[in-house]
Amino acid sequence: MSLKPFEIDRYAHDLILEFREKGDVLVESHKMRMATAYGLERFWGEHLRLQRDSRDKADFWKKTWTTFCKIMKEAGINVPNDAVNPDNTAAVKTMTDKLWSFDIEQRKIALAVLTELCDSMVWWTQRYRKSRNVAGGAANGR
Repeated sequence: MSLKPFEIDRYAHDLILEFREKGDVLVESHKMRMATAYGLERFWGEHLRLQRDSRDKADFWKKTWTTFCKIMKEAGINVPNDAVNPDNTAAVKTMTDKLWSFDIEQRKIALAVLTELCDSMVWWTQRYRKSRNVAGGAANGR
């Protein structure tokens, strides 16, 4: 048996850098970490709710989900990732049915990976979030 790195921390790092310039979007990484406790279905559905309020935040959640699915696929577990219009109730139901019928053992592994991804994103957010006090740099001049 050998160790296979899935580069979860690197994916988290890259997500944070990708969305760093989009206002207060990185605050969502803390919310993502909290949402992992509620399961895959609720985590996935959050991007649908945010599409009404903030396209950037919705994109951040969706990109995180897509990245999570990519990591899981590399590990041999296919997590559903349908493109869904939030106004299409049938498509939303189909996607959530897929998630709710997801194999319980694979679900446990998936939630552990999603939690690790979000923990790493919170860590990188704390390092890379821009100061609100001074444009283009840290508030203390460092």
